[in-house]
Amino acid sequence: MDPTFLITAFVALFVVIDPIGLAPLFVALTAGMSPQKRRAIGIRACLVAVGILLVFSIFGTSILTFAGISMPAFRIAGGILLFITALDMLFERRQKRREDSAEEDDLDDDDPSVFPLAIPLIAGPGSITTIILLVGQTEGTTGYAAVMGVLLGILALVLLMFFSASAIERLLGKTGITVVTRLLGMLLAALSVQFVLDGLSSFGLGS
Repeated sequence: MDPTFLITAFVALFVVIDPIGLAPLFVALTAGMSPQKRRAIGIRACLVAVGILLVFSIFGTSILTFAGISMPAFRIAGGILLFITALDMLFERRQKRREDSAEEDDLDDDDPSVFPLAIPLIAGPGSITTIILLVGQTEGTTGYAAVMGVLLGILALVLLMFFSASAIERLLGKTGITVVTRLLGMLLAALSVQFVLDGLSSFGLGS
């Protein structure tokens, strides 16, 4: 497995899932809860997200084939979607939507593990699109296992951020989190353009 691809996979999933950006939302959603309950919610959210992304990693390409959508076309569409997500991160619209979703759910239920944490904050459209794109670029069991290993590593970071959310929020502050989010947005914008170029190249339109 090409180490460059693994690095690209890690950066793409890290930026889309954004463990650092999820930390303050986890704090807000679990405010006033005991440490034991917060840990249980964090673990449950990550397990549900793993299950959802695993299903799409296995059946995502089959669904595309059934719908008559080629992988190059999906790469281009996915790249455009990820670019929009990057713009939202750069202009802070993404975090605002996450906060609104968190507030709405907080009014209805005191267990946010499935919604909104697992869906759509962790396993949302961006991460689902990214996992299908990455799996589509691999061949054989080894490549698939490598992508899944990267995914599990990212979700392990998410869980670590959940467990350390309060300390990280105090350390970075609102300004620090904003700076990190915008830097990640720039990385995601570049990766999304690369996805589009790869799709065009597969059609014979790239350089």
